Amino acid sequence: MYLLFFAYFVIGAVIGSFLNVCIYRLPAGKSIVTPPSACGSCGHRLGALDMIPVFSYIFLRGRCRYCGAPYSCRYAIIEFLTGLLFMSCGLYYFPGLNMVLAWIFIACLVVEAFIDLDHQIILDEILLLMVPLGLVYAYFNYPSLKESLYGALFAGGLMLIIFLVSRGGMGAGDVKLACVLGLWLGLKAAIVCIFLAFILGGIIGVGLLVTKLKTRKDPIPFGPFLCFSAYISLLFSPYLIYFYWSLFA
Repeated sequence: MYLLFFAYFVIGAVIGSFLNVCIYRLPAGKSIVTPPSACGSCGHRLGALDMIPVFSYIFLRGRCRYCGAPYSCRYAIIEFLTGLLFMSCGLYYFPGLNMVLAWIFIACLVVEAFIDLDHQIILDEILLLMVPLGLVYAYFNYPSLKESLYGALFAGGLMLIIFLVSRGGMGAGDVKLACVLGLWLGLKAAIVCIFLAFILGGIIGVGLLVTKLKTRKDPIPFGPFLCFSAYISLLFSPYLIYFYWSLFA
Protein backbone atom coordinates (compact mmCIF):
# COMPACT_ATOMS: atom_id res chain seq x y z
CA MET A 1 0.00 0.00 0.00
CA TYR A 2 2.77 2.45 0.96
CA LEU A 3 4.65 1.65 -2.24
CA LEU A 4 1.51 2.35 -4.25
CA PHE A 5 1.05 5.77 -2.65
CA PHE A 6 4.73 6.51 -3.16
CA ALA A 7 4.30 5.62 -6.84
CA TYR A 8 1.37 8.07 -7.03
CA PHE A 9 3.56 10.77 -5.52
CA VAL A 10 6.39 10.11 -7.99
CA ILE A 11 3.98 10.24 -10.94
CA GLY A 12 2.56 13.49 -9.64
CA ALA A 13 5.99 15.05 -9.10
CA VAL A 14 7.05 14.12 -12.64
CA ILE A 15 3.84 15.58 -14.04
CA GLY A 16 4.42 18.64 -11.85
CA SER A 17 7.76 19.18 -13.61
CA PHE A 18 5.91 19.29 -16.92
CA LEU A 19 3.28 21.60 -15.43
CA ASN A 20 6.05 24.07 -14.58
CA VAL A 21 6.81 24.24 -18.29
CA CYS A 22 3.13 24.80 -19.11
CA ILE A 23 2.77 27.54 -16.49
CA TYR A 24 5.78 29.39 -17.84
CA ARG A 25 5.29 28.95 -21.58
CA LEU A 26 1.55 28.85 -22.28
CA PRO A 27 0.76 32.47 -21.28
CA ALA A 28 3.62 33.60 -23.53
CA GLY A 29 2.28 31.60 -26.46
CA LYS A 30 5.36 29.37 -26.54
CA SER A 31 5.50 25.68 -27.40
CA ILE A 32 5.53 23.32 -24.43
CA VAL A 33 7.50 20.78 -26.47
CA THR A 34 10.38 22.77 -27.94
CA PRO A 35 12.94 24.06 -27.21
CA PRO A 36 14.20 21.76 -24.41
CA SER A 37 14.42 23.22 -20.90
CA ALA A 38 17.45 25.41 -20.27
CA CYS A 39 18.89 27.61 -17.54
CA GLY A 40 17.27 31.02 -17.59
CA SER A 41 20.59 32.69 -16.77
CA CYS A 42 23.27 30.99 -18.87
CA GLY A 43 21.02 29.27 -21.41
CA HIS A 44 22.70 25.89 -20.94
CA ARG A 45 20.42 22.98 -21.81
CA LEU A 46 19.42 21.09 -18.69
CA GLY A 47 20.31 17.42 -18.39
CA ALA A 48 18.40 14.61 -16.74
CA LEU A 49 20.21 15.12 -13.42
CA ASP A 50 19.10 18.76 -13.40
CA MET A 51 15.42 17.93 -13.74
CA ILE A 52 14.74 15.22 -11.16
CA PRO A 53 11.54 16.50 -9.56
CA VAL A 54 12.05 18.08 -6.12
CA PHE A 55 15.38 16.32 -5.48
CA SER A 56 17.37 18.26 -8.08
CA TYR A 57 16.47 21.51 -6.33
CA ILE A 58 17.54 20.07 -2.97
CA PHE A 59 20.79 18.52 -4.19
CA LEU A 60 21.78 21.56 -6.26
CA ARG A 61 20.71 23.90 -3.45
CA GLY A 62 18.51 25.86 -5.81
CA ARG A 63 21.33 26.80 -8.18
CA CYS A 64 22.18 26.03 -11.79
CA ARG A 65 24.80 23.27 -12.03
CA TYR A 66 26.55 25.10 -14.85
CA CYS A 67 26.65 28.78 -13.91
CA GLY A 68 25.67 28.73 -10.24
CA ALA A 69 22.81 31.19 -10.70
CA PRO A 70 19.93 30.69 -8.24
CA TYR A 71 16.48 29.77 -9.48
CA SER A 72 13.08 29.95 -7.83
CA CYS A 73 12.04 27.31 -5.32
CA ARG A 74 8.55 27.49 -6.81
CA TYR A 75 9.47 24.85 -9.38
CA ALA A 76 10.14 22.34 -6.60
CA ILE A 77 7.05 23.49 -4.68
CA ILE A 78 4.79 22.84 -7.68
CA GLU A 79 6.37 19.42 -8.22
CA PHE A 80 5.96 18.52 -4.55
CA LEU A 81 2.40 19.89 -4.43
CA THR A 82 1.34 17.97 -7.53
CA GLY A 83 2.86 14.81 -6.05
CA LEU A 84 0.84 15.27 -2.86
CA LEU A 85 -2.37 15.97 -4.78
CA PHE A 86 -1.92 12.91 -6.98
CA MET A 87 -1.15 10.78 -3.92
CA SER A 88 -4.29 11.99 -2.14
CA CYS A 89 -6.41 10.60 -4.99
CA GLY A 90 -5.48 7.15 -3.71
CA LEU A 91 -7.67 7.86 -0.67
CA TYR A 92 -10.75 8.06 -2.87
CA TYR A 93 -10.11 6.22 -6.14
CA PHE A 94 -8.97 2.75 -7.04
CA PRO A 95 -6.36 2.53 -9.82
CA GLY A 96 -8.13 2.94 -13.14
CA LEU A 97 -9.83 5.41 -15.43
CA ASN A 98 -11.38 7.52 -12.68
CA MET A 99 -8.02 8.08 -11.04
CA VAL A 100 -6.41 9.06 -14.35
CA LEU A 101 -9.23 11.50 -15.05
CA ALA A 102 -8.89 12.95 -11.54
CA TRP A 103 -5.15 13.39 -12.09
CA ILE A 104 -5.80 15.25 -15.35
CA PHE A 105 -8.36 17.42 -13.55
CA ILE A 106 -5.84 18.23 -10.81
CA ALA A 107 -3.09 18.97 -13.34
CA CYS A 108 -5.37 21.44 -15.12
CA LEU A 109 -6.27 23.07 -11.80
CA VAL A 110 -2.60 23.55 -10.92
CA VAL A 111 -1.84 25.15 -14.28
CA GLU A 112 -4.83 27.49 -14.19
CA ALA A 113 -4.25 28.48 -10.56
CA PHE A 114 -0.61 29.45 -10.96
CA ILE A 115 -1.12 31.19 -14.30
CA ASP A 116 -3.91 33.21 -12.72
CA LEU A 117 -1.60 34.09 -9.83
CA ASP A 118 1.09 35.27 -12.23
CA HIS A 119 -0.94 36.93 -14.99
CA GLN A 120 -4.55 37.25 -13.75
CA ILE A 121 -5.84 35.21 -16.70
CA ILE A 122 -7.64 31.90 -17.12
CA LEU A 123 -6.49 30.03 -20.22
CA ASP A 124 -9.28 28.94 -22.55
CA GLU A 125 -7.04 26.21 -23.99
CA ILE A 126 -7.03 24.40 -20.65
CA LEU A 127 -10.78 24.84 -20.22
CA LEU A 128 -11.43 23.40 -23.69
CA LEU A 129 -9.39 20.34 -22.72
CA MET A 130 -11.36 19.96 -19.49
CA VAL A 131 -14.84 20.03 -21.06
CA PRO A 132 -14.86 16.68 -22.95
CA LEU A 133 -12.91 14.98 -20.16
CA GLY A 134 -15.40 16.33 -17.64
CA LEU A 135 -18.25 14.77 -19.62
CA VAL A 136 -16.41 11.43 -19.64
CA TYR A 137 -15.91 11.68 -15.87
CA ALA A 138 -19.58 12.53 -15.38
CA TYR A 139 -20.69 9.61 -17.56
CA PHE A 140 -18.90 7.11 -15.33
CA ASN A 141 -19.64 8.74 -11.97
CA TYR A 142 -23.09 10.34 -12.01
CA PRO A 143 -26.54 8.82 -12.51
CA SER A 144 -26.98 10.95 -15.63
CA LEU A 145 -25.27 13.78 -17.44
CA LYS A 146 -28.00 16.06 -16.12
CA GLU A 147 -26.16 16.16 -12.80
CA SER A 148 -23.11 17.51 -14.63
CA LEU A 149 -25.22 20.01 -16.57
CA TYR A 150 -26.90 21.27 -13.39
CA GLY A 151 -23.51 21.74 -11.76
CA ALA A 152 -22.25 23.77 -14.73
CA LEU A 153 -25.42 25.89 -14.81
CA PHE A 154 -25.29 26.60 -11.09
CA ALA A 155 -21.60 27.43 -10.85
CA GLY A 156 -21.36 29.31 -14.12
CA GLY A 157 -24.72 31.05 -13.64
CA LEU A 158 -23.94 32.25 -10.12
CA MET A 159 -20.52 33.54 -11.16
CA LEU A 160 -22.06 35.24 -14.21
CA ILE A 161 -24.52 37.09 -11.98
CA ILE A 162 -21.68 38.22 -9.73
CA PHE A 163 -19.64 39.23 -12.81
CA LEU A 164 -22.50 41.38 -14.12
CA VAL A 165 -23.36 42.92 -10.74
CA SER A 166 -19.73 43.64 -9.82
CA ARG A 167 -19.06 45.30 -13.20
CA GLY A 168 -15.59 43.89 -13.60
CA GLY A 169 -14.90 43.00 -9.99
CA MET A 170 -15.04 39.39 -11.09
CA GLY A 171 -13.28 38.31 -14.28
CA ALA A 172 -15.00 36.62 -17.21
CA GLY A 173 -12.36 33.89 -16.99
CA ASP A 174 -13.59 33.04 -13.50
CA VAL A 175 -17.11 32.59 -14.89
CA LYS A 176 -15.89 30.16 -17.54
CA LEU A 177 -13.69 28.31 -15.05
CA ALA A 178 -16.57 27.92 -12.59
CA CYS A 179 -18.82 26.58 -15.35
CA VAL A 180 -16.27 23.93 -16.34
CA LEU A 181 -15.64 22.99 -12.72
CA GLY A 182 -19.38 22.52 -12.23
CA LEU A 183 -19.40 20.21 -15.23
CA TRP A 184 -16.87 17.97 -13.49
CA LEU A 185 -18.29 18.21 -9.99
CA GLY A 186 -22.03 17.92 -10.47
CA LEU A 187 -24.58 20.06 -8.63
CA LYS A 188 -23.94 19.15 -4.98
CA ALA A 189 -20.15 19.32 -5.18
CA ALA A 190 -20.36 22.50 -7.30
CA ILE A 191 -22.34 24.19 -4.52
CA VAL A 192 -19.66 23.17 -2.03
CA CYS A 193 -16.92 24.38 -4.38
CA ILE A 194 -18.35 27.85 -4.99
CA PHE A 195 -19.17 28.62 -1.39
CA LEU A 196 -15.87 27.22 -0.14
CA ALA A 197 -14.03 29.38 -2.69
CA PHE A 198 -15.79 32.52 -1.43
CA ILE A 199 -15.09 31.62 2.21
CA LEU A 200 -11.38 31.01 1.51
CA GLY A 201 -11.14 34.05 -0.74
CA GLY A 202 -12.75 36.25 1.91
CA ILE A 203 -10.52 35.02 4.72
CA ILE A 204 -7.28 35.28 2.75
CA GLY A 205 -8.30 38.57 1.14
CA VAL A 206 -8.95 40.14 4.53
CA GLY A 207 -5.66 38.72 5.80
CA LEU A 208 -3.75 40.28 2.90
CA LEU A 209 -5.39 43.65 3.54
CA VAL A 210 -4.78 43.55 7.29
CA THR A 211 -1.12 42.64 6.82
CA LYS A 212 -0.89 45.33 4.10
CA LEU A 213 0.49 42.84 1.60
CA LYS A 214 -2.31 44.05 -0.66
CA THR A 215 -4.34 47.23 -0.86
CA ARG A 216 -7.97 47.63 -1.89
CA LYS A 217 -6.80 48.67 -5.35
CA ASP A 218 -4.65 45.58 -5.89
CA PRO A 219 -6.28 42.72 -7.83
CA ILE A 220 -6.57 39.43 -5.97
CA PRO A 221 -7.09 36.58 -8.46
CA PHE A 222 -10.06 34.38 -7.62
CA GLY A 223 -9.04 31.47 -9.86
CA PRO A 224 -6.69 29.85 -7.30
CA PHE A 225 -9.50 29.77 -4.72
CA LEU A 226 -11.84 28.15 -7.25
CA CYS A 227 -9.20 25.60 -8.22
CA PHE A 228 -8.32 24.64 -4.66
CA SER A 229 -11.99 24.41 -3.70
CA ALA A 230 -12.68 22.25 -6.76
CA TYR A 231 -9.99 19.79 -5.67
CA ILE A 232 -11.45 19.64 -2.15
CA SER A 233 -14.96 19.24 -3.52
CA LEU A 234 -14.04 16.49 -5.96
CA LEU A 235 -12.63 14.27 -3.23
CA PHE A 236 -14.31 15.36 -0.02
CA SER A 237 -17.63 17.10 -0.77
CA PRO A 238 -19.77 14.18 0.58
CA TYR A 239 -17.97 14.42 3.92
CA LEU A 240 -18.25 18.20 4.02
CA ILE A 241 -21.97 18.04 3.21
CA TYR A 242 -22.51 15.40 5.92
CA PHE A 243 -20.56 17.48 8.44
CA TYR A 244 -22.56 20.59 7.58
CA TRP A 245 -25.96 18.92 8.02
CA SER A 246 -24.81 17.16 11.19
CA LEU A 247 -24.43 20.58 12.78
CA PHE A 248 -28.22 20.99 12.57
CA ALA A 249 -29.13 17.44 13.57
